[in-house]
Formats: sequence, C-alpha cells, structure tokens
Amino acid sequence: MASIFGHSAVGYTLTKLMDNKNLKWLLLAAVFSTILPDFDVIGFKLGIPYMHPLGHRGFTHSILFALLWALLLMRTLGRQNKKIWFLVIFLSTVSHGILDAMTTGGRGIGFFILFNNDRFFFPFQVIKVSPLGFKKFFSEWGLQVIFSEIKYVLLPCLLILLILYLFKKSR
Repeated sequence: MASIFGHSAVGYTLTKLMDNKNLKWLLLAAVFSTILPDFDVIGFKLGIPYMHPLGHRGFTHSILFALLWALLLMRTLGRQNKKIWFLVIFLSTVSHGILDAMTTGGRGIGFFILFNNDRFFFPFQVIKVSPLGFKKFFSEWGLQVIFSEIKYVLLPCLLILLILYLFKKSR
C-alpha cells in the first residue's frame, strides 16, 4: 500500500479542486475516505485470507465499495452539495486502490470485486509498498516509501494545487 500520507494528499487535493470555501467537513471526509480501504487489514486478525474478496486489497479497494461509500456520505453528510460530495468522496476512495496498484508489493487490487475476484496492478509500479505496522514504517524501508511518494504523489498534488492557485489568482 501507499502510506497514509500519500493517500491523504490525494484527498486534500481533490477537495481543493472543488473551488468552494465551505467544505471543511468534505475535506475531513475525503481524507478519511482515502485511508478507509485499508481498514480491511483487520481481516488478518480475523483469519480472512489475503485473496478472499474481503481480504486485504479486496472489496474495500473496489470501485463498487467507493461508489457505495460515496452514496452513503452524499446522502448523510452532503445534503447541500450532493454532486460535489459524491464526486470528491468517490474519487478519494477509489484513489486508494489506484495508488496501491502502483506499488511494488502485494498481490494486486480487487477493483471489480464482487463481480470478479481477480487482482490487478498497473504496468508502472513505481511507489514503494509501505510496510504494515507503525514500527516498521519508521525504518529505512519507510524512508524509501516516503521518497517514492514525494516523487509520484506529493509533487503531482503540489503541482495541481499550484496551478489551481495561479489560475484563481489570475481571475
């Protein structure tokens, strides 16, 4: 998986692209939604095998899950800006699987679970896979993850935010 930092940067960037000043709750929901799919690691403690549809990088990393989660938050929290809420939450949630499909480890992402249990990676696996566990993250391995995310996630997000800022300033 990409780290919590890389995933969160994408949710933040997607929210800021919406050009609305009153979206602090959407921002929190978007950042949370980028992290939510990894709650499936609890399956390891419950004895759910990795390749099971409910295993790690399974259903919670699927497009269907992102759709259902976005609909739920749109209906419960985003009543005034339904389209914006749906779009930001859907893209934030689905971005998790997209970033994970670009990592160097694991067994792929179940983008199409419940319809197809196959797991997929992108042909360009450039983000170092993040170690599971807090202690392992603060190691040489974790440092490699951070550097790869700076290059492939944070810098593109910063570039998008800079372009957005310059565009708004020029108007």
